[in-house]
Amino acid sequence: MASVADQLAANVNWRAFARATELQQRILFALGALVVYRLGTFIPLPGIDGEVMSEIFQQQAGGIMGMFNMFAGGALERMSIFALGILPYISAAIIMQLMTAVSPTIEALKKEGESGRRTINQYTRYLTVALASFQAYGLSIGLEAMSGPSGPAVGDPGWFFRATTVITIVGGTLFLMWLGEQITARGIGNGISLIIFTGIIATVPAALASTLELGRTGALSPLFIVTLLVMLVAVVTFVVFMERAQRRVIVQYPKQQRGNRMFGGETSHLPLKLNTSGVIPAIFASSLLLLPASLASFTGGAGPEWLATVSALLGRGSPLFLMIFAGLIIFFAFFYTSIVFNPQETADNLKKHGGFIPGYRPGQRTAEYLDYLLTRLTTVGAIYLAAVCVLPEILISQYAVPFFLGGTSVLIVVSVTMDTVAQIQSHLIAHQYEGLIKKAKLRGRRT
Repeated sequence: MASVADQLAANVNWRAFARATELQQRILFALGALVVYRLGTFIPLPGIDGEVMSEIFQQQAGGIMGMFNMFAGGALERMSIFALGILPYISAAIIMQLMTAVSPTIEALKKEGESGRRTINQYTRYLTVALASFQAYGLSIGLEAMSGPSGPAVGDPGWFFRATTVITIVGGTLFLMWLGEQITARGIGNGISLIIFTGIIATVPAALASTLELGRTGALSPLFIVTLLVMLVAVVTFVVFMERAQRRVIVQYPKQQRGNRMFGGETSHLPLKLNTSGVIPAIFASSLLLLPASLASFTGGAGPEWLATVSALLGRGSPLFLMIFAGLIIFFAFFYTSIVFNPQETADNLKKHGGFIPGYRPGQRTAEYLDYLLTRLTTVGAIYLAAVCVLPEILISQYAVPFFLGGTSVLIVVSVTMDTVAQIQSHLIAHQYEGLIKKAKLRGRRT
């Protein structure tokens, strides 16, 4: 009976989707924009030897360049106009969110509503230009110092090459920022996340091919590859379960008498996610830990001795790397959660609207209870994030597993998939409600 009911529900959803022409147009627009993004990842920068860059990336695929290349959908490996991808914009957005907890001015703008949000978005764009310019200039210097078995990566180094590289890469990043905003406004939402999702998914076929090649050559046994795939499915299932996990706090609203009628008395709930911080802690921790290796690779071995020493000590897969990686993830999980969720503000809002948690007085006592619950949930969520991100690092370092199995990439893919499905379902529900309202109006006119 359950299977028949599920099949009927699926048929209803497909019928609703077939009638939702606006949703179909939004999906087609999003797919078209993502195709444009993928085409841009194959347009190379001027003055770059693509064959040399391919040789260099085969040697340094396990470092921070490999991680950035995964997020950029292979654009960094090919040194295309989208070499930095959308990462500068993400970094700028995260920095602006962190600034709300430090700067009273930014915090005041956040509380102003729509006008304040637009001002913060404008500041985020300016910061994106600054970060992209800095990273593009560092990348141009690093490219001039790189060389492979076939020769140098840059045929004609100099200030002209640096200027053209900075202008092209910054322009590509700003175009992706605009493209993501268009997907959010005219597509199905989550434009920036969908761009990152597309970049990660685009690297999966090549990673699977390399894994099968390792099995063919005998570097990996067939049993190990099958076990690896089963583990990947288990990890994805575990991530879905943990990302959907939440603690529902009961909120009661008292009854109010207005004239001869009673209002209120409803019971609702306040959902507290187990992983409130999302994938941000993993991204921050990875960037900080792999920064020394990135700087060492950009200097081409001509940097200071301490930089080479730190880079060697923090090699991927080393015990020190894993310990610091897990510690940074746990720290950023607590830090970012404290920014995105304020127990005192939530308690004040409940008190303002007449709501209360049974057994706790409105105001300070409710804030303390919410803070207690949030601390316990964040502890479990931080341990979950650390486990999902650290265990794949061991597989990558010990067994040369392709980088697409990294915990950060799995978290992003699963989270974006769940959010996109939720967006599509919300559009379908809105379309159904619009149809019911139109039918009700027609019936009202007839009567």
